[in-house]
Amino acid sequence: MNSELSLRSDTIYGCFEETARAFSEKTALVYLGEQFSYQQLNDLVSRMAASLVRMGVRRDDRLILYLYNVPQMIIAFLALRRIGATGVPVAPVYSSYDLKYLANDSGATGIFCMDSNYNYVNEVIPETKLRRIIVTNMVDLIPWWKRLLARGFDRVPRGAFPSGEGIYRFKDLLKGTDLSILPPKLPASDERVAIILYTGGTTGFPKGVPLPETLFLDRVLEWRRASEAVTPPGAGKTVLAAPLYHIIGEMDAMAPLLVGGEVLIMLPRVVLDALFDHVQRYKATNMFAVPTLYRMMLEHDRLELYDLSSLRYCGTGGDALPDEVGRRWLKRFGVPLYQGYGTTEFCGAISLSYAEDGVPPEGSAGKISPGNLSRLVDPDTLKEVPEGKGGELLGTCAHAVTHYWNKPEETKECFLETDGKVWYRTRDIVRIDPAGWLFFMDRSVDMIKHKGYRIAAAEIERILQEHHAVVAACVVGIPDEKVGERIKAFVVLKTDVRGLSSYELLTWCRDRLAPYKVPHYIEFRDMLPKSKVGKMLRREMRAEERYKTEN
Repeated sequence: MNSELSLRSDTIYGCFEETARAFSEKTALVYLGEQFSYQQLNDLVSRMAASLVRMGVRRDDRLILYLYNVPQMIIAFLALRRIGATGVPVAPVYSSYDLKYLANDSGATGIFCMDSNYNYVNEVIPETKLRRIIVTNMVDLIPWWKRLLARGFDRVPRGAFPSGEGIYRFKDLLKGTDLSILPPKLPASDERVAIILYTGGTTGFPKGVPLPETLFLDRVLEWRRASEAVTPPGAGKTVLAAPLYHIIGEMDAMAPLLVGGEVLIMLPRVVLDALFDHVQRYKATNMFAVPTLYRMMLEHDRLELYDLSSLRYCGTGGDALPDEVGRRWLKRFGVPLYQGYGTTEFCGAISLSYAEDGVPPEGSAGKISPGNLSRLVDPDTLKEVPEGKGGELLGTCAHAVTHYWNKPEETKECFLETDGKVWYRTRDIVRIDPAGWLFFMDRSVDMIKHKGYRIAAAEIERILQEHHAVVAACVVGIPDEKVGERIKAFVVLKTDVRGLSSYELLTWCRDRLAPYKVPHYIEFRDMLPKSKVGKMLRREMRAEERYKTEN
């Protein structure tokens, strides 16, 4: 594969710094109509890094990024990399229940948060190591007159937070900082963790994926190479349609910023008219989103009012792309939807659809990217399947993730050491054709795919079973063409319980789960199917629901 792309350094901050020097006056970020040049962005990153040093943040410290898609998220991440500390992005919609677990599991000593979710942070401070609280809001970095207008029309969520020891305003940390206190830049290392992203756990608890800096850079470069044939280096403008606490969002933001592209940051919740307007106004060339978003775009009743002809590479992942959505998109815009396949453990995609290959075969999810190794095995015996047959996908590479953070049991379940390499078990069944195209066949049985999120059934079951009236719970995904799958919970109550409603259980879940993990349906049962050794048979419940749908 011929490519002109290369990175200017072997560290994340080094790449960004060198790119900022090369493209100092070029726009790096656009947010709420404000344009930040590479020079301006690098200055903000350096000031934040120096402030973090002054407040006592050191190499290998971990700080939670409890933020929406705002420039502050990118500034904080890069500032942490500048001093050798690690960011831990988490969904800003998490409640204090999740936040406490994530803070304690990661060992984080500080947190960047929005003023609108500070109350959750305040609740967990006594039970965590969080001692540095850095608070911001959606309009901190825009001109005063825009802030006044936004607040005058009540368009900005606001939350109160106190002043006091250990509590800092993000914008105050960017003022008049002495950059001479910054430590020497660290060299590259396979051992250095760039970022910890949390994903669903088979035991019911989210598990942290520590992504090495070297792997992160490899993935960023390959992510950008996928669109190189239609958006040459330095020419791309990416409209960010995925959250920065998700691996898709991380790749889609950092890939342009480390090679000289432009990133258009949307507000926390993607509004289709705003997305269309950004594409039209700024002539966006790239975007990457879950299939559900592309379906919503095609079905939007004001789509015809906008000119989206600047789009050149529209990537999709996080779920299987329905063939009819792909066909409709190609017919409507003349460019295909380029699907990839990956997980957080792969630091993004193990396979990508490269624009230089033309329109991908229908149903395909790209080709295994250069540098990645794959095997298809029988999921029961782990023996390789015959060529052309479907099997469980195992993947590895030169700088692969080899374990979960503080999760030895789940590490043992999901990572396999053989032939001197550590392979990640996706538990997804795929096949690879003679031309190298990967085709998704079936998902991991215990993961639910809703709007591009991989949701662990066990996590929802654990939350339900913590309710005093619940004796057992089984959670499955029900196919839905608009969102992938909807979440249904089957619940068995204790024999002496009377009058408990599904509404009460849903409220219980909403207080303890991120909104996208809350069940859509709850059905009460007298008993649930189990194997001879007492293991819940989710497959029987899935089969039962599938039969209802098909008949």
